[in-house]
Amino acid sequence: MRRGMQKAKGISLIPVPLKDEILPGDNLAEKLAGGLHHQKAELISSDVVVVKHKIVSKAEGQLVQLDAVKPSARARAWARQAGVDARVVQLVLDESRSVLRKKVVAGRGVLITETHHGFICANSGVDVSNVDGGVKAVLLPEDPDRSAARLRAALQKKFGVSVAVIISDSSGRPWREGLTDVAIGVAGMKPLIDYRGKRDPHGYELHATAAATADEVACAAGLVCGKLERTPFCIVRGVSYQAGKGSARELVRKSENDLFR
Repeated sequence: MRRGMQKAKGISLIPVPLKDEILPGDNLAEKLAGGLHHQKAELISSDVVVVKHKIVSKAEGQLVQLDAVKPSARARAWARQAGVDARVVQLVLDESRSVLRKKVVAGRGVLITETHHGFICANSGVDVSNVDGGVKAVLLPEDPDRSAARLRAALQKKFGVSVAVIISDSSGRPWREGLTDVAIGVAGMKPLIDYRGKRDPHGYELHATAAATADEVACAAGLVCGKLERTPFCIVRGVSYQAGKGSARELVRKSENDLFR
């Protein structure tokens, strides 16, 4: 076993719901502590804390009043064609490095963009759902890896344990229907486990296998957190991961290796 690897003996998923809405300036470590206390649970070393990006964005003030957004001619033109809010389109454009695809699917338009973080996703991650009924839009955290590192430091100070933190978001996938959760921010763990050069049980040397551990953990948490259950935290216990410094940017495939652009 590699140095720093946590050995799995079965995985537990502990969803942590919150009663209150997250507001700008809220302390997420304190919110998690309150949620754990309410259900008589605790945080222990080697746990992975998965937190939905939306509450991170809310706590960091990554909210935009839609009435304050002035759509450009480009945004208005696409909004008319796609049947969407031109103000949201403008935010999508503002939050992107480039627009890779645009298409109207099932009567609703979607822009596939590359965000300033380097993520390839729908509509630059701009979202109006689960915010306040359509008055504001929420953006992705400005630097999700930094946000994860800050939360990890706060949790370790409060609980006195060594944990990893993943900030998750839902994402579509080429050739597959439906959304799954992915890691957009990582702290305290390697997001990938590289098996290249290792041999399988039959002696065959692996040449292209790297497991996206952080994405797998984010997906596992999504099974119990859901989309409508007001459960923004999940403690994933017993998962095998390599502790250490890591970044969600390592999960973004370089453009020269990307067959879908």
